[in-house]
Amino acid sequence: MIYIVEDDDNIRQMEAYALQGSGFETMEFVSGSEFFAQCEKQVPDLVLLDIMLPGIDGLSILRRIREDPRLQEIGVIMVTARSTELDAVMGLDKGADDYIAKPFGIMELLSRVKALMRRVDSSRPVQYVLDEIAIDDERHLVTVDGRECMLTFKEYELLKYLMLNRGLVLTRDRLMDVVWGTDYEGGSRTVDMHIKTLRQKLGASGAHIKTVRNVGYKIE
Repeated sequence: MIYIVEDDDNIRQMEAYALQGSGFETMEFVSGSEFFAQCEKQVPDLVLLDIMLPGIDGLSILRRIREDPRLQEIGVIMVTARSTELDAVMGLDKGADDYIAKPFGIMELLSRVKALMRRVDSSRPVQYVLDEIAIDDERHLVTVDGRECMLTFKEYELLKYLMLNRGLVLTRDRLMDVVWGTDYEGGSRTVDMHIKTLRQKLGASGAHIKTVRNVGYKIE
């Protein structure tokens, strides 16, 4: 997920269109306050961060990102005006990973984003976070509010697949194919029973898993 923090509508929409066309998910924000509010719900992989913003400027946002333990590993590309090289240098000094100067071409933007995403993906553990629920895939560990939640292998795989597709409705048949495999002969009741025990083990956080009547489940 890439967050775009940019108050110029044309530039923001162009960035989003280009990134989505290359297979990235994006969310757009015009101010730092909107950006930080969404970070409370979902931490992005990378941020395209304009320097000149209303309210909190980009350099101040960058400083807060690097000081916050939850956000400090996010990749950050500063977006600057061509005439403000000093701002770009300051951004790099404060912890930005890269910068790109306006006006810029689509290919340059995509090249820098893809390069940084490769570095980010290779330098940190694979984690999936939804509010208080976190999955550390390298350690095969699930925590809820920082406390370990003991799951069976299938419960773990079920939760991970739901979180990978947060907000999307997944049919029972799709969950069966992905988690149990196409050769498994059990019925969709297997999914229902595992969802039930998964909700129980997650406690109050199990409410994130929603039943979509006559279809399947989603997590949000």
